[in-house]
Amino acid sequence: MTASSFARVTALAVGIAGALTFGHAQGAAFQLKENSAKGLGRAFAGSTSAWGDASVIATNPASMRLLDGRQFQADVSAISFSADFKKDSGRYVGPTGAGTGMPISGGNGGDAGMIAPVPAAYFHVPFGEDDKMHFGLSLTAPFGFTTEYDRDWVGRYHGVKTDLKAIDLGAAFSYDVNPYVSFGASVFVEHLTIELTNAVDFGTVAYAATNGASAAVGLTPGSADGFASVEGDNNAVGYVIGGTFSPSEDTNIALSYRSKVEHKITGGKAKFNVPALAAAALQTDARGIFVNTSGKATVTLPASATLSVTHRVNDRWTVMGDVTRTAWAPAFDKVVVDFASNQQDNALEFGYKDTTFASLGAEYKLSETITLRGGVAYDQSPTTNEHRDVRVPDVTRKWVSLGLGWTPSEKTEFNFGYTHLFTDEPTINITSVTNSTLKGKYDVGGDILAASINYKF
Repeated sequence: MTASSFARVTALAVGIAGALTFGHAQGAAFQLKENSAKGLGRAFAGSTSAWGDASVIATNPASMRLLDGRQFQADVSAISFSADFKKDSGRYVGPTGAGTGMPISGGNGGDAGMIAPVPAAYFHVPFGEDDKMHFGLSLTAPFGFTTEYDRDWVGRYHGVKTDLKAIDLGAAFSYDVNPYVSFGASVFVEHLTIELTNAVDFGTVAYAATNGASAAVGLTPGSADGFASVEGDNNAVGYVIGGTFSPSEDTNIALSYRSKVEHKITGGKAKFNVPALAAAALQTDARGIFVNTSGKATVTLPASATLSVTHRVNDRWTVMGDVTRTAWAPAFDKVVVDFASNQQDNALEFGYKDTTFASLGAEYKLSETITLRGGVAYDQSPTTNEHRDVRVPDVTRKWVSLGLGWTPSEKTEFNFGYTHLFTDEPTINITSVTNSTLKGKYDVGGDILAASINYKF
Protein backbone atom coordinates (compact mmCIF):
# COMPACT_ATOMS: atom_id res chain seq x y z
CA MET A 1 0.00 0.00 0.00
CA THR A 2 1.38 3.41 -0.97
CA ALA A 3 1.72 6.27 1.50
CA SER A 4 -1.05 8.23 -0.24
CA SER A 5 -3.51 5.30 -0.26
CA PHE A 6 -2.72 4.57 3.38
CA ALA A 7 -3.51 8.22 4.18
CA ARG A 8 -6.90 7.82 2.50
CA VAL A 9 -7.65 4.82 4.69
CA THR A 10 -6.82 6.71 7.86
CA ALA A 11 -8.80 9.76 6.77
CA LEU A 12 -11.97 7.76 6.30
CA ALA A 13 -11.36 5.84 9.50
CA VAL A 14 -11.25 9.07 11.44
CA GLY A 15 -14.56 9.95 9.81
CA ILE A 16 -13.83 13.48 8.62
CA ALA A 17 -15.11 12.68 5.15
CA GLY A 18 -18.38 11.48 6.55
CA ALA A 19 -18.76 14.62 8.62
CA LEU A 20 -18.56 16.81 5.57
CA THR A 21 -20.39 14.81 2.93
CA PHE A 22 -23.57 13.89 4.73
CA GLY A 23 -26.67 15.84 3.96
CA HIS A 24 -30.37 15.70 4.61
CA ALA A 25 -32.43 17.68 6.99
CA GLN A 26 -35.61 19.53 6.17
CA GLY A 27 -33.83 21.86 3.79
CA ALA A 28 -31.28 20.99 1.14
CA ALA A 29 -28.48 18.89 2.62
CA PHE A 30 -28.20 19.62 6.36
CA GLN A 31 -29.64 23.11 6.05
CA LEU A 32 -32.57 23.76 8.40
CA LYS A 33 -35.37 26.15 7.50
CA GLU A 34 -37.39 25.44 10.64
CA ASN A 35 -37.19 28.80 12.40
CA SER A 36 -40.88 29.77 12.43
CA ALA A 37 -44.17 27.94 13.01
CA LYS A 38 -45.97 30.65 11.05
CA GLY A 39 -43.56 30.24 8.12
CA LEU A 40 -43.78 26.43 8.23
CA GLY A 41 -47.56 26.61 7.81
CA ARG A 42 -47.13 28.16 4.36
CA ALA A 43 -44.00 26.14 3.34
CA PHE A 44 -41.89 29.23 4.11
CA ALA A 45 -43.38 31.19 1.24
CA GLY A 46 -43.07 34.87 2.16
CA SER A 47 -40.41 33.95 4.72
CA THR A 48 -38.79 37.40 4.66
CA SER A 49 -41.58 39.55 3.21
CA ALA A 50 -44.75 38.67 5.15
CA TRP A 51 -46.14 40.83 7.92
CA GLY A 52 -45.88 39.89 11.58
CA ASP A 53 -43.25 37.14 11.77
CA ALA A 54 -40.27 37.96 14.01
CA SER A 55 -38.09 35.29 12.34
CA VAL A 56 -37.12 38.00 9.83
CA ILE A 57 -34.74 39.29 12.52
CA ALA A 58 -32.48 36.37 11.57
CA THR A 59 -33.32 35.97 7.87
CA ASN A 60 -33.74 39.57 6.65
CA PRO A 61 -33.42 42.38 9.24
CA ALA A 62 -34.71 44.93 6.73
CA SER A 63 -38.17 43.44 7.19
CA MET A 64 -38.31 44.34 10.88
CA ARG A 65 -40.46 47.31 9.81
CA LEU A 66 -43.18 44.72 9.10
CA LEU A 67 -43.35 43.90 12.82
CA ASP A 68 -45.81 45.61 15.12
CA GLY A 69 -43.85 47.22 17.97
CA ARG A 70 -41.89 45.60 20.76
CA GLN A 71 -42.27 41.86 20.90
CA PHE A 72 -40.81 38.51 21.87
CA GLN A 73 -41.35 35.34 19.87
CA ALA A 74 -40.43 31.75 20.72
CA ASP A 75 -40.72 28.84 18.26
CA VAL A 76 -40.05 25.13 18.48
CA SER A 77 -40.21 22.62 15.64
CA ALA A 78 -40.23 18.84 16.01
CA ILE A 79 -38.64 17.12 13.02
CA SER A 80 -39.44 13.44 12.51
CA PHE A 81 -37.13 11.91 9.92
CA SER A 82 -37.01 8.19 9.04
CA ALA A 83 -34.35 6.42 6.96
CA ASP A 84 -34.73 2.66 6.49
CA PHE A 85 -32.01 1.03 4.39
CA LYS A 86 -32.86 -1.90 2.14
CA LYS A 87 -29.75 -3.90 1.27
CA ASP A 88 -29.11 -5.10 -2.26
CA SER A 89 -25.56 -6.29 -1.52
CA GLY A 90 -22.60 -5.54 0.68
CA ARG A 91 -19.33 -7.27 -0.14
CA TYR A 92 -15.69 -7.26 0.81
CA VAL A 93 -13.49 -6.70 -2.20
CA GLY A 94 -10.27 -5.84 -0.42
CA PRO A 95 -6.80 -5.99 -1.97
CA THR A 96 -6.57 -7.99 -5.17
CA GLY A 97 -6.96 -11.68 -4.43
CA ALA A 98 -8.06 -11.21 -0.82
CA GLY A 99 -11.68 -11.82 -0.02
CA THR A 100 -13.13 -10.75 -3.36
CA GLY A 101 -16.90 -11.11 -3.36
CA MET A 102 -17.34 -12.20 0.26
CA PRO A 103 -20.60 -10.85 1.73
CA ILE A 104 -20.37 -8.41 4.62
CA SER A 105 -22.22 -9.54 7.73
CA GLY A 106 -24.80 -7.38 9.46
CA GLY A 107 -28.37 -6.20 9.10
CA ASN A 108 -29.92 -3.11 7.57
CA GLY A 109 -29.09 -0.91 10.56
CA GLY A 110 -32.61 -0.20 11.81
CA ASP A 111 -34.26 3.19 11.36
CA ALA A 112 -31.36 5.64 11.21
CA GLY A 113 -33.65 8.62 11.56
CA MET A 114 -34.68 10.59 14.61
CA ILE A 115 -37.19 12.93 16.20
CA ALA A 116 -35.42 16.15 17.13
CA PRO A 117 -36.51 19.56 18.44
CA VAL A 118 -35.32 22.74 16.70
CA PRO A 119 -35.78 25.86 18.87
CA ALA A 120 -35.74 29.53 17.88
CA ALA A 121 -36.28 32.80 19.77
CA TYR A 122 -36.51 36.46 18.75
CA PHE A 123 -36.70 39.90 20.38
CA HIS A 124 -37.57 43.13 18.56
CA VAL A 125 -37.76 46.77 19.61
CA PRO A 126 -38.23 49.86 17.39
CA PHE A 127 -36.60 53.12 18.42
CA GLY A 128 -35.62 56.57 17.19
CA GLU A 129 -37.71 59.28 15.57
CA ASP A 130 -41.04 57.80 14.42
CA ASP A 131 -39.61 54.34 15.20
CA LYS A 132 -37.64 54.33 11.96
CA MET A 133 -34.86 52.25 13.47
CA HIS A 134 -35.13 48.68 14.69
CA PHE A 135 -33.02 46.43 16.89
CA GLY A 136 -33.41 42.68 17.16
CA LEU A 137 -31.86 39.61 18.76
CA SER A 138 -32.20 36.06 17.47
CA LEU A 139 -31.29 32.53 18.49
CA THR A 140 -31.64 29.96 15.69
CA ALA A 141 -30.32 26.59 14.46
CA PRO A 142 -29.69 26.99 10.70
CA PHE A 143 -27.86 23.68 10.17
CA GLY A 144 -28.15 20.30 11.81
CA PHE A 145 -28.73 16.60 11.43
CA THR A 146 -28.45 13.30 13.28
CA THR A 147 -28.49 9.71 12.03
CA GLU A 148 -27.47 6.57 13.90
CA TYR A 149 -27.41 2.96 12.70
CA ASP A 150 -26.87 -0.27 14.60
CA ARG A 151 -23.17 -0.56 15.38
CA ASP A 152 -22.76 -3.84 13.47
CA TRP A 153 -24.88 -3.03 10.41
CA VAL A 154 -23.81 -3.92 6.88
CA GLY A 155 -22.77 -0.32 6.08
CA ARG A 156 -20.75 0.20 9.27
CA TYR A 157 -17.54 1.02 7.36
CA HIS A 158 -19.28 4.01 5.77
CA GLY A 159 -20.89 5.41 8.92
CA VAL A 160 -22.61 4.55 12.18
CA LYS A 161 -23.43 7.86 13.88
CA THR A 162 -23.48 11.35 12.42
CA ASP A 163 -24.37 14.40 14.50
CA LEU A 164 -23.91 18.01 13.35
CA LYS A 165 -25.36 21.07 15.01
CA ALA A 166 -24.94 24.78 14.28
CA ILE A 167 -26.47 27.37 16.62
CA ASP A 168 -26.52 31.10 15.80
CA LEU A 169 -26.81 34.02 18.21
CA GLY A 170 -27.40 37.21 16.23
CA ALA A 171 -27.92 40.94 16.67
CA ALA A 172 -29.72 42.91 13.95
CA PHE A 173 -30.30 46.56 13.02
CA SER A 174 -32.42 48.14 10.31
CA TYR A 175 -33.39 51.62 9.12
CA ASP A 176 -36.61 52.64 7.40
CA VAL A 177 -35.80 55.17 4.68
CA ASN A 178 -39.55 55.72 4.40
CA PRO A 179 -42.65 53.56 4.89
CA TYR A 180 -41.84 51.73 1.64
CA VAL A 181 -38.07 51.17 1.72
CA SER A 182 -35.85 49.73 4.45
CA PHE A 183 -32.39 48.23 4.74
CA GLY A 184 -30.93 46.05 7.45
CA ALA A 185 -28.03 43.87 8.54
CA SER A 186 -27.20 41.41 11.28
CA VAL A 187 -24.06 39.82 12.67
CA PHE A 188 -24.18 36.40 14.26
CA VAL A 189 -21.84 34.10 16.14
CA GLU A 190 -22.24 30.47 15.09
CA HIS A 191 -21.27 27.52 17.28
CA LEU A 192 -20.65 24.32 15.30
CA THR A 193 -20.28 20.84 16.80
CA ILE A 194 -19.58 17.62 14.92
CA GLU A 195 -19.58 14.05 16.22
CA LEU A 196 -19.43 10.93 14.09
CA THR A 197 -18.38 7.31 14.25
CA ASN A 198 -17.77 4.40 11.92
CA ALA A 199 -16.27 0.91 11.94
CA VAL A 200 -12.84 0.29 10.42
CA ASP A 201 -11.94 -2.88 8.51
CA PHE A 202 -8.50 -3.38 10.04
CA GLY A 203 -8.28 -6.81 8.40
CA THR A 204 -8.10 -5.13 5.00
CA VAL A 205 -5.84 -2.34 6.27
CA ALA A 206 -3.34 -4.86 7.72
CA TYR A 207 -3.46 -7.11 4.66
CA ALA A 208 -2.75 -4.21 2.31
CA ALA A 209 -0.08 -2.63 4.52
CA THR A 210 1.85 -5.93 4.82
CA ASN A 211 1.34 -7.03 1.21
CA GLY A 212 -0.64 -10.04 2.35
CA ALA A 213 1.75 -11.24 5.06
CA SER A 214 -0.88 -10.58 7.73
CA ALA A 215 -2.96 -13.47 6.38
CA ALA A 216 -0.57 -15.81 8.15
CA VAL A 217 -1.93 -14.60 11.50
CA GLY A 218 -5.54 -14.46 10.32
CA LEU A 219 -5.77 -10.82 9.29
CA THR A 220 -7.82 -10.75 6.07
CA PRO A 221 -10.68 -8.52 4.91
CA GLY A 222 -13.50 -8.54 7.45
CA SER A 223 -11.58 -10.46 10.10
CA ALA A 224 -10.74 -7.61 12.49
CA ASP A 225 -13.22 -4.77 12.85
CA GLY A 226 -12.24 -1.75 14.91
CA PHE A 227 -14.02 1.51 15.59
CA ALA A 228 -13.26 5.19 15.12
CA SER A 229 -14.87 8.36 16.37
CA VAL A 230 -14.20 12.03 15.82
CA GLU A 231 -15.59 15.16 17.38
CA GLY A 232 -14.84 18.84 17.10
CA ASP A 233 -16.33 22.28 17.60
CA ASN A 234 -15.71 25.86 16.60
CA ASN A 235 -17.13 29.39 16.87
CA ALA A 236 -17.21 31.63 13.80
CA VAL A 237 -18.88 34.86 12.69
CA GLY A 238 -21.20 35.51 9.76
CA TYR A 239 -23.62 38.18 8.60
CA VAL A 240 -26.96 38.78 6.88
CA ILE A 241 -27.84 41.83 4.76
CA GLY A 242 -31.12 42.71 3.10
CA GLY A 243 -33.52 45.22 1.69
CA THR A 244 -37.31 45.31 1.75
CA PHE A 245 -39.32 47.30 -0.77
CA SER A 246 -43.07 47.94 -0.81
CA PRO A 247 -44.42 49.22 -4.18
CA SER A 248 -47.76 49.63 -2.43
CA GLU A 249 -49.24 49.17 1.03
CA ASP A 250 -50.32 45.66 0.02
CA THR A 251 -47.10 44.34 -1.55
CA ASN A 252 -43.66 43.60 -0.09
CA ILE A 253 -40.58 42.48 -2.01
CA ALA A 254 -37.58 41.38 0.06
CA LEU A 255 -34.04 40.51 -0.98
CA SER A 256 -31.56 39.05 1.49
CA TYR A 257 -28.14 37.43 1.54
CA ARG A 258 -26.66 35.20 4.25
CA SER A 259 -22.88 34.90 4.17
CA LYS A 260 -20.95 31.65 4.19
CA VAL A 261 -19.39 30.78 7.55
CA GLU A 262 -15.88 29.35 7.69
CA HIS A 263 -15.25 27.12 10.68
CA LYS A 264 -11.60 26.38 11.36
CA ILE A 265 -11.65 23.40 13.68
CA THR A 266 -8.25 23.24 15.37
CA GLY A 267 -8.92 21.11 18.42
CA GLY A 268 -10.70 18.11 16.95
CA LYS A 269 -10.30 14.76 18.70
CA ALA A 270 -10.02 11.39 16.95
CA LYS A 271 -10.18 8.12 18.88
CA PHE A 272 -9.51 4.58 17.66
CA ASN A 273 -10.36 1.15 18.99
CA VAL A 274 -7.88 -1.14 17.19
CA PRO A 275 -7.95 -4.94 17.67
CA ALA A 276 -4.74 -6.10 19.37
CA LEU A 277 -3.74 -8.40 16.51
CA ALA A 278 -4.10 -5.60 13.94
CA ALA A 279 -2.29 -3.10 16.17
CA ALA A 280 0.68 -5.48 16.43
CA ALA A 281 0.78 -6.14 12.69
CA LEU A 282 0.54 -2.46 11.82
CA GLN A 283 2.80 -1.29 14.68
CA THR A 284 0.34 1.52 15.26
CA ASP A 285 1.97 2.97 18.39
CA ALA A 286 5.51 2.89 17.00
CA ARG A 287 4.48 4.42 13.70
CA GLY A 288 2.01 6.89 15.19
CA ILE A 289 -0.89 5.70 13.04
CA PHE A 290 -4.43 4.86 14.17
CA VAL A 291 -3.62 6.41 17.53
CA ASN A 292 -5.77 8.86 19.47
CA THR A 293 -4.84 12.26 18.14
CA SER A 294 -5.97 15.80 17.56
CA GLY A 295 -6.48 17.34 14.15
CA LYS A 296 -7.76 20.31 12.26
CA ALA A 297 -9.94 21.00 9.25
CA THR A 298 -11.91 23.87 7.77
CA VAL A 299 -15.65 23.35 7.35
CA THR A 300 -17.42 26.05 5.35
CA LEU A 301 -21.18 26.30 5.69
CA PRO A 302 -22.71 27.76 2.52
CA ALA A 303 -23.98 31.19 1.61
CA SER A 304 -27.56 31.67 0.41
CA ALA A 305 -29.68 34.35 -1.24
CA THR A 306 -33.48 34.71 -0.99
CA LEU A 307 -36.10 36.58 -3.01
CA SER A 308 -39.42 36.78 -1.16
CA VAL A 309 -42.69 38.39 -2.27
CA THR A 310 -45.96 38.88 -0.35
CA HIS A 311 -49.15 40.43 -1.71
CA ARG A 312 -52.33 41.19 0.24
CA VAL A 313 -55.19 40.52 -2.17
CA ASN A 314 -57.92 41.81 0.14
CA ASP A 315 -58.82 41.93 3.83
CA ARG A 316 -58.94 38.12 3.99
CA TRP A 317 -56.54 36.70 1.40
CA THR A 318 -52.73 37.07 1.23
CA VAL A 319 -50.48 35.21 -1.22
CA MET A 320 -46.72 34.83 -1.15
CA GLY A 321 -43.74 33.13 -2.77
CA ASP A 322 -40.06 32.47 -2.09
CA VAL A 323 -36.99 31.41 -4.04
CA THR A 324 -33.71 30.61 -2.26
CA ARG A 325 -30.44 29.69 -3.91
CA THR A 326 -27.81 28.00 -1.70
CA ALA A 327 -24.16 28.00 -2.82
CA TRP A 328 -23.08 24.50 -1.73
CA ALA A 329 -20.58 23.97 -4.56
CA PRO A 330 -17.89 26.52 -3.62
CA ALA A 331 -18.23 25.66 0.06
CA PHE A 332 -17.67 21.95 -0.48
CA ASP A 333 -15.27 21.68 -3.42
CA LYS A 334 -12.36 20.53 -1.27
CA VAL A 335 -11.52 20.12 2.40
CA VAL A 336 -7.98 19.47 3.63
CA VAL A 337 -7.66 17.38 6.79
CA ASP A 338 -4.49 17.93 8.83
CA PHE A 339 -3.72 15.26 11.44
CA ALA A 340 -1.49 15.93 14.43
CA SER A 341 -0.21 12.34 14.32
CA ASN A 342 1.98 10.78 11.61
CA GLN A 343 -0.99 10.25 9.35
CA GLN A 344 -0.52 12.16 6.13
CA ASP A 345 -2.71 15.19 5.40
CA ASN A 346 -5.56 14.41 3.07
CA ALA A 347 -7.43 16.50 0.49
CA LEU A 348 -11.06 15.44 0.31
CA GLU A 349 -13.12 16.09 -2.82
CA PHE A 350 -16.92 16.52 -2.70
CA GLY A 351 -19.68 16.41 -5.28
CA TYR A 352 -22.16 18.94 -3.89
CA LYS A 353 -23.97 21.22 -6.32
CA ASP A 354 -25.85 24.47 -5.74
CA THR A 355 -29.53 24.09 -4.89
CA THR A 356 -32.83 25.90 -5.31
CA PHE A 357 -35.73 26.02 -2.85
CA ALA A 358 -39.00 27.44 -4.21
CA SER A 359 -42.35 27.76 -2.45
CA LEU A 360 -45.83 29.21 -2.90
CA GLY A 361 -48.25 29.86 -0.06
CA ALA A 362 -51.40 31.66 1.05
CA GLU A 363 -53.15 32.89 4.18
CA TYR A 364 -56.88 33.23 4.75
CA LYS A 365 -58.22 35.31 7.63
CA LEU A 366 -61.18 33.24 8.76
CA SER A 367 -62.11 35.66 11.53
CA GLU A 368 -60.59 38.41 13.65
CA THR A 369 -58.81 35.75 15.73
CA ILE A 370 -58.24 32.79 13.37
CA THR A 371 -55.92 32.63 10.31
CA LEU A 372 -55.55 29.57 8.08
CA ARG A 373 -52.39 28.88 6.05
CA GLY A 374 -51.16 26.52 3.38
CA GLY A 375 -48.26 26.10 1.01
CA VAL A 376 -46.25 23.85 -1.29
CA ALA A 377 -42.52 23.77 -1.99
CA TYR A 378 -39.83 22.16 -4.14
CA ASP A 379 -36.60 21.46 -2.24
CA GLN A 380 -33.63 20.41 -4.37
CA SER A 381 -30.90 18.11 -3.05
CA PRO A 382 -27.22 19.03 -3.53
CA THR A 383 -26.11 15.42 -3.94
CA THR A 384 -26.51 12.85 -6.73
CA ASN A 385 -26.59 9.08 -7.07
CA GLU A 386 -22.83 9.18 -7.66
CA HIS A 387 -22.04 10.96 -4.38
CA ARG A 388 -24.89 9.97 -2.04
CA ASP A 389 -23.57 8.78 1.33
CA VAL A 390 -25.10 6.49 3.97
CA ARG A 391 -24.62 9.09 6.68
CA VAL A 392 -27.58 10.91 5.19
CA PRO A 393 -29.46 9.56 2.16
CA ASP A 394 -30.37 12.97 0.81
CA VAL A 395 -32.88 13.31 -2.02
CA THR A 396 -34.92 16.09 -3.62
CA ARG A 397 -38.28 16.44 -1.86
CA LYS A 398 -41.65 18.12 -2.21
CA TRP A 399 -43.45 19.86 0.66
CA VAL A 400 -47.14 20.19 1.52
CA SER A 401 -47.81 22.47 4.50
CA LEU A 402 -50.76 23.58 6.61
CA GLY A 403 -50.95 26.14 9.39
CA LEU A 404 -53.19 27.83 11.92
CA GLY A 405 -52.87 31.15 13.71
CA TRP A 406 -54.84 32.18 16.80
CA THR A 407 -54.80 35.71 18.20
CA PRO A 408 -56.77 35.70 21.48
CA SER A 409 -55.73 39.27 22.34
CA GLU A 410 -53.94 42.28 20.91
CA LYS A 411 -50.75 41.27 22.71
CA THR A 412 -50.66 37.51 22.25
CA GLU A 413 -50.54 35.30 19.17
CA PHE A 414 -50.16 31.52 18.84
CA ASN A 415 -49.19 29.76 15.62
CA PHE A 416 -49.02 26.12 14.56
CA GLY A 417 -47.60 24.57 11.40
CA TYR A 418 -47.33 21.11 9.87
CA THR A 419 -45.40 19.86 6.84
CA HIS A 420 -45.24 16.47 5.17
CA LEU A 421 -42.34 15.68 2.84
CA PHE A 422 -42.79 13.55 -0.27
CA THR A 423 -39.64 11.81 -1.51
CA ASP A 424 -38.45 9.15 -3.91
CA GLU A 425 -36.34 6.17 -2.79
CA PRO A 426 -32.69 7.28 -3.04
CA THR A 427 -30.17 4.62 -4.05
CA ILE A 428 -26.71 3.90 -2.66
CA ASN A 429 -23.87 2.35 -4.66
CA ILE A 430 -20.60 3.20 -2.94
CA THR A 431 -17.16 1.78 -2.26
CA SER A 432 -15.27 2.39 0.97
CA VAL A 433 -11.63 3.40 1.06
CA THR A 434 -10.87 -0.17 2.21
CA ASN A 435 -12.56 -1.28 -1.01
CA SER A 436 -15.75 -2.86 0.35
CA THR A 437 -18.95 -2.16 -1.57
CA LEU A 438 -22.48 -1.34 -0.48
CA LYS A 439 -25.55 -1.26 -2.70
CA GLY A 440 -29.16 -0.65 -1.80
CA LYS A 441 -31.90 1.92 -1.49
CA TYR A 442 -33.65 3.86 1.25
CA ASP A 443 -37.21 4.34 2.30
CA VAL A 444 -37.10 7.89 3.64
CA GLY A 445 -39.81 10.13 4.99
CA GLY A 446 -40.29 13.27 7.01
CA ASP A 447 -42.89 15.19 8.97
CA ILE A 448 -42.49 18.50 10.80
CA LEU A 449 -44.71 19.99 13.48
CA ALA A 450 -44.11 23.49 14.91
CA ALA A 451 -45.64 25.84 17.44
CA SER A 452 -44.88 29.41 18.50
CA ILE A 453 -45.98 32.21 20.78
CA ASN A 454 -45.57 35.91 20.06
CA TYR A 455 -46.04 38.44 22.85
CA LYS A 456 -46.13 42.20 22.35
CA PHE A 457 -45.28 44.49 25.25
